[in-house]
Amino acid sequence: MAEVSDVVLIGGGIMSATLGTLLRQLEPEWKIRVVERLDAVALESSDAWNNAGTGHAALCELNYTPQNADGSVEIAKAVDVNEQFQVSRQLWSFLVESGKLPEPSSFIHPTPHMSFVWGAENVEYLRRRYEALREHPLFVGMEYSEDRATIAAWAPALVEQRDPSEPIAATWTAAGTDVDFGSLTRHLTSAMVDGGATLDLGTEVRSVTRGDDGLWEVACRPTDGGETVVHRSRFVFVGAGGYALQLLQGSGIPEIKGFGGFPVSGQFLRTTNPELVAQHHAKVYGKAAVGAPPMSVPHLDTRVVDGEPSVMFGPYAGWSPRFLKSGSNLDLIRSVRPHNMWPMVQVGLRNLSLLVYLVKEVLAGRRKKLSELRNFVPAAQADDWELITAGQRVQVVKNVPGKGAVLQFGTEVITSADGSIAGLLGASPGASTAAPIMLTVLERCFPEQWAGWKPALEAMVPSHGERLSEDPARAHEIMTRTAESLGLALPPERVRDAVPA
Repeated sequence: MAEVSDVVLIGGGIMSATLGTLLRQLEPEWKIRVVERLDAVALESSDAWNNAGTGHAALCELNYTPQNADGSVEIAKAVDVNEQFQVSRQLWSFLVESGKLPEPSSFIHPTPHMSFVWGAENVEYLRRRYEALREHPLFVGMEYSEDRATIAAWAPALVEQRDPSEPIAATWTAAGTDVDFGSLTRHLTSAMVDGGATLDLGTEVRSVTRGDDGLWEVACRPTDGGETVVHRSRFVFVGAGGYALQLLQGSGIPEIKGFGGFPVSGQFLRTTNPELVAQHHAKVYGKAAVGAPPMSVPHLDTRVVDGEPSVMFGPYAGWSPRFLKSGSNLDLIRSVRPHNMWPMVQVGLRNLSLLVYLVKEVLAGRRKKLSELRNFVPAAQADDWELITAGQRVQVVKNVPGKGAVLQFGTEVITSADGSIAGLLGASPGASTAAPIMLTVLERCFPEQWAGWKPALEAMVPSHGERLSEDPARAHEIMTRTAESLGLALPPERVRDAVPA
């Protein structure tokens, strides 16, 4: 009879690493096993070059602040995203302070976040967005300008050789970050293993099924051949990226019925030219093209990976039927079930403009990609930029009461009724919000332990259960503490006087 684990984590990405880290702190005696199909952890979506590395706090991402019909700007989503990132910052700070994470510069760097637009209509929108956010406790310190010299001081490449008659505007805040989620995942996993967890690399999970005794049976097979081994566990978390959908479907839990997945790939242009890299230190987000999905918001990013700086622009949306970058071209077909076939057809019919957009992006050549880059960097030279392929994303298809089937851009936590199995579907801003998402998993799946865990949770995340957006002084206290621990920009003192918007 196979040994029984308390927890099996499927997938060696940031989600499994975060959940395992939390559980190692809460229940140090529990037996935890991590199963990863590749030869190292963090090689799929968590890898530094498979995502943009933005610490998503809604400081610059315009898709989190839509404009209403009356011209006003809605900030509720931006506030929620920022609240979640503050939770992640607190967890990372605790782990650095307690010696569970090494020097923070090994995974996070202070990087100003900017929004940048051109054209009179977009300038007016950005001004209104700034006015809606500027005095909010989580956004105080943001600056706004339509002055070319000021914007050039923030990010010279945006202004050099730009038409002087074109209206432009930008916001700037020092509070932003660039995060190497691959490095962070490796650190967290290493600490887990040092604490007693078992890590199985090069091992593919073939199925997850319920045994007669109520335990989950996770059938695993080495990717280089060999016998299938079944690990039995009281709790299973499926953090396998795009493959989570198929594994949850195979588990037979009714909660996954109706869910489907729509895969989207992407590419970036990257430069390591020392002169260009030295001139740009910011993550600059613009507005998505008409008909483009939120994940295709263009941005020009400073990146620091393995200590080496570079600048990246994109993403250029693409399409592949694979659910993982290292997946199979049959992934999409294999995910179709009788219960999700009609929702997927509905989503396809309702998102024809998105499909047309993706087709155009797939067919676009290098010249068009450079043209889009020059909207941000007018002086960009083709020889300085190389094209790299980003990670594969699987957007959630789900039924929403009163709306029918929708294509959801975000993440979705799926848990069984008894809390014995959970999984995560979807994408951005996933990695940045791993800590609050995994706290949600813990609360749903371990209700009997939840109350007893609260003192330990509050030690790791001091604001747990609070909304920092409703308490300016508390927000300043928490942001100052995490900034000091992680080597980030300190919040301005005047945040104490800010009032919730």
